[in-house]
Amino acid sequence: MRIVIAKDYEDMSARAARIVAGQIYLKPNSVLGMATGSTPLLLYKELIKVHKEVGLDFSEIITFNLDEYLGLPKEDEQSYYYYMFHHFFDHINIKKQNIYIPDGMAQEVEKECRDYDRSIHNMGGIDLQILGIGNNGHIGFNEPDIKFEATTHKVKLDDETIEANARFFATIEEVPRFAISMGIKTIMHAKKLVLLASGENKAEVLYHALYGGITPEVPASILQLHQDVTVIIEESAAHLVKHKHQNQIL
Repeated sequence: MRIVIAKDYEDMSARAARIVAGQIYLKPNSVLGMATGSTPLLLYKELIKVHKEVGLDFSEIITFNLDEYLGLPKEDEQSYYYYMFHHFFDHINIKKQNIYIPDGMAQEVEKECRDYDRSIHNMGGIDLQILGIGNNGHIGFNEPDIKFEATTHKVKLDDETIEANARFFATIEEVPRFAISMGIKTIMHAKKLVLLASGENKAEVLYHALYGGITPEVPASILQLHQDVTVIIEESAAHLVKHKHQNQIL
């Protein structure tokens, strides 16, 4: 595991963008796993900038999103489908048929989950997966539980996650209670993982995820077992990590 301490949110995003851009340059038909929320917003802006100014080519790129709220149609401004197109896909030369996002309005959710994993498998797996970390240690919408979920599945969101996401909605009552999420096994099969963490509120859970026991109570702790993980931490989220193993931090 490589741990990088960035001086601020802008530096964290720029470092992540260089990793993603490097992946695309090395393998123009890469399969990328995409994250949503506030953490990767500037990362996407940086990639759009590289696309427009330098010509970073997304025409052969295939993407799979980590998750989607259940019950929100694609045109809903709080859906992750809307998020991805508004903040990223509409601004690059990606082909729409190469974009995969779980269907939040699927009538047969279990089938949607099976089909999603099958599509990832058929594309050769994910080359690089972008991740954030929730206040309770979740990655994707894999909430703390007595077991690690294996593949793409329906999840019930924890109260803490609902409260954290309420800032994006008019009221907390509007936040969906269920979602479709890639499972831990699906995420861990990605060849390379890039975890981004920003904000002082992430410091404690990040410390437990990186240096605590590997437990479903902190889903992100499973990343300790992956062979190629880069963790990019914004300064305010890093004060506990920095004092652990200085020799690991670059």
